[in-house]
Amino acid sequence: MQIINVTAKNEGQRLDRLLAKYMPEAPKSFFYKMLRKKNIVLNGMKACGNEKVVDGDEIKLFLSDDTIAGFNKTKADNKKSSIDKVEWESANREIRGDYNFKTDEFKLDIVYEDDDIIIVNKPAGILSQKAKPDDISLVEYINSYISKRDISEKCEFSTFNAGICNRLDRNTSGLVVAGKSVKGLQWANKLFKDRALKKYYLCIVKGRVECPARIDGYLTKNSEHNNVTVTDYETAGSSRIITEYKPLGYGKLYGKYYTLLKVRLVTGKSHQIRAHLKSIGYPIIGDSKYGHKDVYNIFKKEFGLKHQLLHAWRLCFLYTEGVPDKYNGVTFEAPISLEFQEIIKKLGIENADIKE
Repeated sequence: MQIINVTAKNEGQRLDRLLAKYMPEAPKSFFYKMLRKKNIVLNGMKACGNEKVVDGDEIKLFLSDDTIAGFNKTKADNKKSSIDKVEWESANREIRGDYNFKTDEFKLDIVYEDDDIIIVNKPAGILSQKAKPDDISLVEYINSYISKRDISEKCEFSTFNAGICNRLDRNTSGLVVAGKSVKGLQWANKLFKDRALKKYYLCIVKGRVECPARIDGYLTKNSEHNNVTVTDYETAGSSRIITEYKPLGYGKLYGKYYTLLKVRLVTGKSHQIRAHLKSIGYPIIGDSKYGHKDVYNIFKKEFGLKHQLLHAWRLCFLYTEGVPDKYNGVTFEAPISLEFQEIIKKLGIENADIKE
């Protein structure tokens, strides 16, 4: 017999899904048969499998150790495997992208963390989520960080892997929120789904933007080429987008004006800020997809800039029913990179109060 003690990290999952993570090689029919025969019980009682487990629940498996081991070939290495994979990958290749980060050199820049969520400042050059099976993304880094800490603290086995709630483009930096527990992931996802937050970005664009504005348009995604187009009228398959911006300061390079912008992402579509600003004549510097080629080459030559200078800077959580009070009305900020700061300085952008 084995016992699974449900912790706060695992609560909120269906019993059958938790069992499937505990014995990943077992077919679903096996669990339902064992539940019917009371070979698997929840808190000493017969269960169906659709129950939501909570912290403190006890699941007893009246099964032989050999049976459990046969259905769980990776359980003993569950915590170790995520770390080994990252370390093995770091010894054999570098992360794809402009910045060539190595996993054993990369440290999470943690802005906030509790038992249920973690908020990190993602650097440019790192994927938010895997694009291909052999990629290493921010999700792997977060789970490796949690696994290493759990091992050092001798935490109990957990069936939950952290998941992110908002995605940034590979070459966009800034705040990413991830759930460390089932309920944390549910709470954070609810905030984003209900738009119960305000999302602010910082960027530098070509041109002199004189006044704050709210722009409205329609975005159409081309999945085949991984890009989008923006129009001021609705077309088949398009989505409405709203973007607000405010100029914070101005600088010059080779006689041309550049503007530091604070941008509020009212809606949240892929490539929205980059494409929307480009559509009104203010492309973001360093953007090889939506920017101007001559500007890209200038900033690459002058500053070594190889990615769009776009930073997810501030998240303001608003009140949402069902989400803990500790998250309501809280604001999180991620400082801009040294590279971003240096470009602001060399462009001569002065008195830019990005804390406003």
